[in-house]
Amino acid sequence: MKRNLISILILALLVVNVVLTAVMMFSVVGTSRKTAALVEDISAAMSLDLTDPTSIEEPVTSVSIADTATYKFSDQLTITLKSGSDGKDHYFVTSVSFSMNTKDPGYKDYGASVAAGEHDTMLKAAVYDVLSGCTIEDLRADNNAAASKEILKRIQSEYGSEFIYKVNFIDFLYQ
Repeated sequence: MKRNLISILILALLVVNVVLTAVMMFSVVGTSRKTAALVEDISAAMSLDLTDPTSIEEPVTSVSIADTATYKFSDQLTITLKSGSDGKDHYFVTSVSFSMNTKDPGYKDYGASVAAGEHDTMLKAAVYDVLSGCTIEDLRADNNAAASKEILKRIQSEYGSEFIYKVNFIDFLYQ
């Protein structure tokens, strides 16, 4: 008899637990929806305030693989980096390749001579100048992305064309 009474008591507590859990879930779901809507409204309002109208983002160049030609330096570059916070000399050893858009009008003017290696001196000078001004911490912080963008801007301004649309570091090593 005691077992049946205990079983009935456990069953009653189980039913009460399920009912209270259901009530709590319905009240929490409604509140969480309202909170999510409020957060979306606040983030939408803040994104308007956070954009700086004077800063212009560079458009992302999307070029198909069929319209891409690449040029890679035949040798690896060893570049002495600017002294960092530790005061030691650091080096950046890398191979550099350039992605070129074959449909860009600048490619018709310069593409063949770049691919033939006639502009190696100018391209290497841009790479050396930008990378020698970076510290090892700068390069590691964003996986060389800022340096790559700076080299690309410099090369595009020197050519007066955007036929080179990407600078790639291959097999790079920090020392």
